[in-house]
Amino acid sequence: MTYQVLARRLRPKRFEEVVGQEHVTRTLQAAIAAGRVAHAFLFAGPRGVGKTTTARLLAKALNCERGVGQEPCNECTNCREIGEGRAFDVLEIDGASHTQVDKMRDLMETVAHQPIRSRFKIYIIDEVHMLSQHSFNALLKTLEEPPPHVKFIFATTDPHKVLPTVLSRCQRYDLRRIGLGELLEQLKKIARAEGVGLSDDALALIAREAEGSLRDAQSLLDQVLAAGEAAADEATVREILGAADRRLVIAVADHVLGGDAAACVRDLTSLHAH
Repeated sequence: MTYQVLARRLRPKRFEEVVGQEHVTRTLQAAIAAGRVAHAFLFAGPRGVGKTTTARLLAKALNCERGVGQEPCNECTNCREIGEGRAFDVLEIDGASHTQVDKMRDLMETVAHQPIRSRFKIYIIDEVHMLSQHSFNALLKTLEEPPPHVKFIFATTDPHKVLPTVLSRCQRYDLRRIGLGELLEQLKKIARAEGVGLSDDALALIAREAEGSLRDAQSLLDQVLAAGEAAADEATVREILGAADRRLVIAVADHVLGGDAAACVRDLTSLHAH
């Protein structure tokens, strides 16, 4: 049987399952409940914090066959197909592959077409900052006055590269890095569900190495489990991940502050060896 990585298998199916971004999900749900859903959204934030996931959840909530609601049903054809990335009326586009203006113009020509079987035609453009200036300009006119059946959802790790004229036409939501404690709790929950006995120190190391990204934390846990270490301690996990010993890092900083060059070189050599 084909193994499905944790990050894909555990992708949230409801807004309430999105970790660490309640300031975004609650606002979106309130907008849906009030019938005040914008025509264009920009989700900005570091990698692996839920931008694409939130975009898909919003698309499902808007096109759910049981009606527009604060949570998708996840049972109708539309919800299932959007979750699998194969819905006719939800187009997921990689910004890096649409840098040529002709591709963007061709895409914008499809905006006038009515949805095939959904309430809205939704364009999700990932890494939108990768679009060229000409592509942005081709997008801009449609973004100013889109048809009522069209929604745009943009995701980016670098909002500063998005044209101000595009930013001003979107509702912007900034997704945050997930806190260390929250990442650790998620890893403990996953470990229990997977039936593995990694120590708390080992899971804490994974959480630190993930640097605020839940997807990275899940991928690192996958890496440890793939090594056959279902009951590993911190030292074993550090070896598998090639992670630096933070005690040595702290020691180097102390040596620098204390002016102990010999000790600094010694511990730097140890770090390099690891």
